Amino acid sequence: MDRSARSETVGGEAGWQRGDLLDAVGLQPEAALDRLRSSRQGLSQEEASSRLVRAGPNELPRARTRSLPRQLIDQLIHFFAVMLWIAAGLAVIGGMPQLGVAIVIVILVNGVFSFVQEYRAERAVRALSALLPETAVVRRGGRKHTIPAVELVPGDVVVLREGDRISADARVLRSSELKVDMSTLTGESRPVGRVAEPVAGDRTDPLEAQNVVFAGTFVTSGSGIAAVVVTGAATRLGGIARLASEVVRRPTPLRVQLNKVVRTISIIAVVTGAVFFGAAVGLGTSPGDGFLFSVGVIVALVPEGLLPTVSLSLAMSASRMARRGVLVRRLESVETLGCTTVICTDKTGTITTNQMMVQAVHTPAGRYEVTGSGYDPAGTMLTAEGRPLTEIQWAELRPLLHVAALCENAHVESQDGAWRCIGDPTEGALLVLARKGGIERAAAERIAPRVRDFPFESQRGRMSTVHVLASGAHEVLAKGSPEAVLPLCKAIHSKGEVTPLGATEEQGILAAVDALAVRGLRVLALARREVDALPATANDAEVEMEFLGLVGMADPVRPEVPEAVAQCRGAGIRLVMITGDHPATAMAVAREAGLEAHTVMIGSELPDGDAALANLLVTHAPILARVAPEQKLRIARVLQMRGEVVAMTGDGVNDSPALRQADIGVAMGKTGTDVAREAADLVLLDDNFAHIVEAVEEGRAAFDNIRRFLTYHLTDNVAELAPFVVWALSGGRIPLMITVLQVLALDIGTDLLPALALGAEKPEPGVMYRPPRPRRTRLVDRKVVGRAFGFLGPVEAALSFAMLPLGAALFFGWPAEPLPASGVDRATLSTMVFAAIVLMQMVVALECRGTPASLFSIGPFGNRLLNGALLAELLVLAAFVYVPTLYHVLGQHSLTLAQWLPVFVTPWLLLVAEEARKALARGRRRRTVPLV
Repeated sequence: MDRSARSETVGGEAGWQRGDLLDAVGLQPEAALDRLRSSRQGLSQEEASSRLVRAGPNELPRARTRSLPRQLIDQLIHFFAVMLWIAAGLAVIGGMPQLGVAIVIVILVNGVFSFVQEYRAERAVRALSALLPETAVVRRGGRKHTIPAVELVPGDVVVLREGDRISADARVLRSSELKVDMSTLTGESRPVGRVAEPVAGDRTDPLEAQNVVFAGTFVTSGSGIAAVVVTGAATRLGGIARLASEVVRRPTPLRVQLNKVVRTISIIAVVTGAVFFGAAVGLGTSPGDGFLFSVGVIVALVPEGLLPTVSLSLAMSASRMARRGVLVRRLESVETLGCTTVICTDKTGTITTNQMMVQAVHTPAGRYEVTGSGYDPAGTMLTAEGRPLTEIQWAELRPLLHVAALCENAHVESQDGAWRCIGDPTEGALLVLARKGGIERAAAERIAPRVRDFPFESQRGRMSTVHVLASGAHEVLAKGSPEAVLPLCKAIHSKGEVTPLGATEEQGILAAVDALAVRGLRVLALARREVDALPATANDAEVEMEFLGLVGMADPVRPEVPEAVAQCRGAGIRLVMITGDHPATAMAVAREAGLEAHTVMIGSELPDGDAALANLLVTHAPILARVAPEQKLRIARVLQMRGEVVAMTGDGVNDSPALRQADIGVAMGKTGTDVAREAADLVLLDDNFAHIVEAVEEGRAAFDNIRRFLTYHLTDNVAELAPFVVWALSGGRIPLMITVLQVLALDIGTDLLPALALGAEKPEPGVMYRPPRPRRTRLVDRKVVGRAFGFLGPVEAALSFAMLPLGAALFFGWPAEPLPASGVDRATLSTMVFAAIVLMQMVVALECRGTPASLFSIGPFGNRLLNGALLAELLVLAAFVYVPTLYHVLGQHSLTLAQWLPVFVTPWLLLVAEEARKALARGRRRRTVPLV
């Protein structure tokens, strides 16, 4: 894009174009200030106020969202809710206000629950604003002022100090060993140095320039001053906020399927109600009775308890996942995990610990491996063969560990059970190494107090400290890159002796450096010397040193990751690692994690065409390095266009747009930012990557369980509908044995708890060895429909309705007397039909646990929650039959023991019928499976 076409300039005709940092990269500091019409003394207060009016406040754009009342109303007027409102209205018109109130309660519970979920999801963009500090220190008119960060304008000169969070994108004017943590934007865990000098070369992204700092990052060490170039929405952070706000979440596979199920059933219910209304009136039923009948048909078919059951079942899954370390922020994401086909995982903080750690040590006397994790001092050192160190080997390492403990300024502490580094992560890693070797800095400094230090400088590539010894001599300790330290060394410390450093020894050291680098480790060299007088300068101190050894450090792979990666592969889930880190580091980490990737691609090399990119990701699953937020977002989108169900992990601000776009956004709970957690669907509470695999297993089980209780619900609907159909087809000559309130009592009063308990069924064996189910897989397929409507429903309907003629013949003199149409006799028969349905539904709940496995092969009472639910259902049934207030409202009457006997036979008949059907199904399956 032509820069001259960009919008709005700041500071007049020669002003700076908003959103453009590229020009600042190649200019001298004074030239950059001239372009901004500013100076090192800063803007005047008047000019700053004028620019604030033109440029606007330094705050992130807020997405336009629906008001909270509007969001709540939308949840109360979607298609399914409208159907329930119509059913409630019909119930009131039909003289059943209790039914209308009950349905309205169901609508409100569903609506409020969905509203809360949506509101929590939309907080992601708002969390970005918390990354901008409240105040900033600026120079205005030659004096320092602390102002609200929202008042920063282009041209302001800001003062940067250790610990400060940066308020705007700015060009560095002066750097005193300034280091900035850029991980929120780039994903890189290591602080990067910032310089004031111009950066040569043709760059396309200011993020790569060493003389620019960005809003939302923070200063880890050093100090400096910088000139603000862009503020607010034009900053890099503002661009991420815009990306996040523009992402429209696509509905989850479960939501799509539930909408289809509800829409189909609701339409069938209304059409069936209208058809049977006409049929009833045509057969001589009065319009009023026909209307009552049609309302009953609609209520019998509309699954009022379906959405609450799904929601509560998913909530139970979420509760189980929380106990396993996964916080679920959007309930439907539980089930979506079951059809995840691709996991795009971040590296820093997800595959790795986001904590630098020394993993290997090389001394002239030998090579050693370091155990442990991150900044936790628990761990030790082993030989290259994995054996414990001898006392002689520990003595050999002590001088190197002494330098690791003293030549640094970091601090490592435990906070809320987690170890963290205050200061440079590299120095924190060295401090932990010293602790693993038994050397504490505080004790070492008491013996050899520091009297001078020469801080790290990028030009020197090293730092050194000077300590006074008990003898009165001074000890110089140095650390830095091998190419910066090795030329200073004239001797080598090996096996307790100091010998000259010759060409052969130097070649061996360089070979060791290469070997450590191949492992993807960052290599530092450590050295020391003793002098009589206190050195005055770094040049005086850092000469004729003794080389002690090399340390190789990296952000280590979490120990549980390789096994989790293997489990994902067994489950048919592809893994793509996406990182902002260096390609060599990314490949080394991928190999250690067990990822099957042979190539590394950087973001700028990705194909321009979406089809080509999707094909690359699906067929090759490469390691992607140096990937920008816009590219991560594009990756998620093109995979979704290919039909993939995408899970995206991340922990930084730069991950938030992609986390929102993905079908499943997974954020880190400990190391992740608030922004990432707000944008995600799942949060790994302890940052344990292995929990993603456990969550996938839970998601697959959730889909199976939803099918189980759908079969359970639909079976009940057939039995509820049958009495209305018989009543209508008989023109009212056969009494209506089920009232509308009884239907609602069945759907919500007795069926709800067993349905929820089916949602707690454990995953079937081998669930993680089958491929992910396609996104379009139907919840209600031929198997569910065939089982519910083709067998269980008709059998249950026939057996329950048989209570009418059987009960009338046994207790009320039928056929000599007509079938009771009213009064206590009719209420008693209705109760027998109702009770038979409840008892048979208990058997259906047990039988739905396994298909086509026999209930007795899986254990009838293996689901403890279902056992409790069935016991509760019996108690509720007893209350409906024997509590006068309840059975009067439902139009029922209490039963005698003799009247219970035929009712008790029905569940056993259903059990035998379903077990016989399963046996036939298993026999057909064995005959169709070829012998191997």
